[in-house]
Amino acid sequence: QVQLVESGGGLVQAGGSLRLSCAASGRTFSNYRMGWFRQAPGKEREFVATISTSGTSTDYADSVKGRFTISRDNAKNNMYLQMNSLKPEDTAVYFCAARPYLRYAATPSAYNYWGQGTQVTVSS
Repeated sequence: QVQLVESGGGLVQAGGSLRLSCAASGRTFSNYRMGWFRQAPGKEREFVATISTSGTSTDYADSVKGRFTISRDNAKNNMYLQMNSLKPEDTAVYFCAARPYLRYAATPSAYNYWGQGTQVTVSS
C-alpha cells in the first residue's frame, strides 16, 4: 500500500494563492492515479482534480477549473495542487488520494488510500 501526507494548507485572503503538497511513501508512486478531494463542514467530500500515472492527463471540477493546477513529480514521489484566485467557498479540508489503477476516477469511493487532510481557509 501507499502512505500519503498532505501539507501546505493555511489561512489566506480571497484572491490569494496556496500550494498543497502530497508526499507518498510505500509502493511505487508512479503506479497510482492520484486525486485531490475536499470536504467543507457539513458537506460531503467532493472531487477537486485528478492526474494520470504519468502526469500527462488531468481533469478538474468545474468549480476550480482555470484556477487550480494539479501536477506530480514521480521522481520525488510528490503530487501538488497549485490554487490561485482563491474564494471563500474553497474553504475546506483538502485530501490527497491514490488508486492503483490507470482508469480515470472522480468519486471518493474509487480511491483506496487517503492522507489525513490539510485545512485551507479563505477569508473574505
